[in-house]
Amino acid sequence: MDSLVVVDAANVVGSVPDGWWRDRRGAAERLRDALPPYAAQGLPGLVAPPLELVLVVEGAARGVASVEGVRVESAAGSGDDRIVELVAQRGDGRDCLVVTADRELRRRVEALGARVTGPRAVRPGGGGRT
Repeated sequence: MDSLVVVDAANVVGSVPDGWWRDRRGAAERLRDALPPYAAQGLPGLVAPPLELVLVVEGAARGVASVEGVRVESAAGSGDDRIVELVAQRGDGRDCLVVTADRELRRRVEALGARVTGPRAVRPGGGGRT
């Protein structure tokens, strides 16, 4: 069974002060476009392939399209709530990793049995535990 990797787009994009706030949708698209190699190769030290990679977007980034290897979920409301729903719906015994630095979201998904790593795991030059 493929592992599920859920990326908190707002949190990962917001982890680097590169002007993302001027174009939230564009920042989410750039993150999405950086993720396909992880879908194919896994996240070293964290998740081996095969995996299902889901990017959760919210607010101004809603409507960002999926690309091969990355399914984009537009949260109708809170991105954190949608991430919790995805973790809860993953199925018994399925490994799940959530990429976020949000402490409250970490607490919520860990209570459901998911593992958590920080944004550096999927940022250029990142990789590994944070």
